[in-house]
Amino acid sequence: MLTFLARRVFVLLLTLLVASLVIFIILEVLPGDAALLILGIEAQADTLVALRAQMGLDRPAPVRYISWIGGLAVGQTGISHTYGVPVSQLISARLMVTVPLALIALVLSTAIAIPLGMLAATRRGRPGDYGVMGFSQIGMAIPNFWFAILSVLFFAVALGWFPASGFPGWEAGLKTALWALFLPAASLALPEAAILARVARTAVLDTLGADYVRTARAKGLAPRRVLWGHVLRNALGPMTTIIGLQFAFLLAGSIVVEAVFALPGLGRLIFQAVSQRDLMVLRDVILLLVALVVVVNFLVDIAHAVIDPRARYAA
Repeated sequence: MLTFLARRVFVLLLTLLVASLVIFIILEVLPGDAALLILGIEAQADTLVALRAQMGLDRPAPVRYISWIGGLAVGQTGISHTYGVPVSQLISARLMVTVPLALIALVLSTAIAIPLGMLAATRRGRPGDYGVMGFSQIGMAIPNFWFAILSVLFFAVALGWFPASGFPGWEAGLKTALWALFLPAASLALPEAAILARVARTAVLDTLGADYVRTARAKGLAPRRVLWGHVLRNALGPMTTIIGLQFAFLLAGSIVVEAVFALPGLGRLIFQAVSQRDLMVLRDVILLLVALVVVVNFLVDIAHAVIDPRARYAA
C-alpha cells in the first residue's frame, strides 16, 4: 500500500509541475500588455515602464516562473493587478461559493443516479430500464446552462420558489445560503446524474452476473440483501471513479451556470481576470482548478484501492 501511495503522490506532483509550466507558457504568449490595458493606450512611456517594473513584467520569463512557483510552494500568492489585494484573498472568498455549489450538485447527482442505475439494471429490458435510459439520453444531450435557464424561468420567475440570481452570503444564514445554491446545483447535477446512471446500470449488470452473486442467491440470502450487500459494494469501483471525475468537472465547469445565476464564484473571477488581463489572478485560479482535478483523481484512486484491493495489486 505504501508503494502504491508513493507512486500516486509522485505522479500527482509531476502532473502539477508540468501543468504549471504549460499554464505559464500559454499565458505568456497571449497577445496584449497587462500594464497597457490598465493605464490605457494614451499612457506615457515612462509611466508604462514604471508599472511594468512594479508588476514584474520587465524580468525574464524563467525568473518570473520560478518566482511564481516558489511563492506558491510556501503559500504566498501575488497581488492582483486589478483589485490590489492578494490573490489568495480573492480565491478564498470565491471558493466559499464554488465548492459548496459543486458538493451540493455532486450529492444530488449521486442520490439520483445510483438508485436509477440499480433500478434499470434489476429491470433490464422492461419499462423501468427503458425509462431510465431515456432519461439518461435526454440528460446527456441537453447542456446544463439550458437546464439553468429553464429552472430560472419556471421555479424562480413563474413559481417564485427560489431566488432567480445572486448569493446572499453565508452570513445570511445556512438555510438561506443553501436555498440560493440549490437551483444552480440542481442544474449542474441533472446532466451528471444522467451520465452516472448509465455507468451505475452497467456496473450493476456486470456484478449481477458474477459467481459470488449466484452463490449468495443459492445460499438463500434475500434479494435485497444480495443487491445492497454484495452487488452494490462491488459495483462501486467504476462508479467511484466517475463520481470523482464529476466532482472535478463540477468545480472547473460551473462557469456558465454561475454566470446564469450571477453567483460570485470562481467562474466569475476567471471571466473578470480574462477581460482585465489580470495574469496574476488568472494563473493562480487556473492552477488551483488543475490542482483540484488532480487531487480529486488521486483521492479517487485511493478510494478505489480501498474498495477493491485488486486495483491496488494491479497497480
